Amino acid sequence: MKIASIGLGDIAQKAYLPLLANWPGLDWVLCSRDSQKLAALAYQYRVTNTATDIHECLALGVDGVMIHSATDSHAALIRPCLEAGVPVFVDKPVAPSGADVETLFNLAEQHQTPLFVGFNRRYLPLLNTHLNDQRPEDELGTPLLSLRWEKHRHALPDAPRRFIFDDFIHPLDSINVHGDMSIDDLDVFAQFGEGLLGRLDVRWHRDNSLFEASMNRQYGATKETIAAAYRNECYFFDGFTRGERMQDNVITQLSLPDWTGMQASKGFEAMLTHWFEVVSAGWVETSLTQRNVSTHWTADDLVVYCDALRDSD
Repeated sequence: MKIASIGLGDIAQKAYLPLLANWPGLDWVLCSRDSQKLAALAYQYRVTNTATDIHECLALGVDGVMIHSATDSHAALIRPCLEAGVPVFVDKPVAPSGADVETLFNLAEQHQTPLFVGFNRRYLPLLNTHLNDQRPEDELGTPLLSLRWEKHRHALPDAPRRFIFDDFIHPLDSINVHGDMSIDDLDVFAQFGEGLLGRLDVRWHRDNSLFEASMNRQYGATKETIAAAYRNECYFFDGFTRGERMQDNVITQLSLPDWTGMQASKGFEAMLTHWFEVVSAGWVETSLTQRNVSTHWTADDLVVYCDALRDSD
């Protein structure tokens, strides 16, 4: 399988390149407009195939393209791949607006070519071992009663669109587990300072379950926590490597196996496994596409809401 990686910046170097370098059966192409960086990384990872733009990548006969470049460049890189029938992996967000995202997914459907979005938090091994929206226990099952996802940062207030699309979209997507979230169903709290969005909280309910996402970018430290409750059972995760299960007034410590690497603990390894399965199959689940579009449209609607709220002050 020949896969091209486009955009070799910080996230690619930390999360993807170390995994791809050791992935079995992978014929790898590196692509960047930065010739010095391209040469250095090709040498470091012993990659012989390189390219400086998307058209050179496609000319090499790749089976899939992975895009890790800046968000504003995504659409221009995705379109020629889909038009050529080449599956695409793109880091979230797909594009900085709901309309652009829907247009790209429509193009993928038109060309019957998978467009896969890199939401690594969907693949966190510690959480996925213990949490599901419906876990079989008896004939009635054990429904998820509540899920709260908090992702905080220190001293990073920002304009609403960057705040929401580049960062808040992670907790937002993490509570959009059914892929049917709508701005009309959300209770929204937004906190501004000097014209910048400092905190955003949303909550909604579906059937008998409550979902909440919170981001404070004026927090005391960078931190991410997840809390989930079932009937007489609950979980709390402080990050992605440790947590607690509470049941019958007994607290059990949860952790990943020793020597679990960073890429695995943060979901990148499982996500890439799924992505390569999509490339081999030539299609991606409809439910994932629905969730991707829903999350981006809700993010876009939240930007409009926050912009209006800020301008009214």
